[in-house]
Amino acid sequence: MKNSMGEKWVLAVAGGIALGIGLLVGFSPVAFYASSEIELGHSASLLSEIRAPAMVLIVFGLAMLAAVGVPKIRAAVLVAAAMLYLSYGIGRLISLAMDGLPHSNLLVAMALEVGVGLLCAFAYWRHVKPA
Repeated sequence: MKNSMGEKWVLAVAGGIALGIGLLVGFSPVAFYASSEIELGHSASLLSEIRAPAMVLIVFGLAMLAAVGVPKIRAAVLVAAAMLYLSYGIGRLISLAMDGLPHSNLLVAMALEVGVGLLCAFAYWRHVKPA
């Protein structure tokens, strides 16, 4: 039996986080990154590179929130959400191994990304699991 309330909850949380981070990074990247002691400066090229993935987060966050109310797209969006969050988390794990310990905010982000990604993967697995 499908647990649509669980799926909706996971998508609402995942979507809210992605949308919120995307908006913060997209519209206030210098201040957002300063909170983790990262100085972006005012290079138009660097800020362009920062804002582009922020817009991806906004679009994916909106898709996740839309899937809360649209059951037909829920499975596909759960897969996409799992891939998005786990790719960020795994990227941070690789960086941790290769580059050393980042700011504590980024360690929290890594744990959150892996956790939310696994929740989305589990929700998808439950969605497609035969009864």
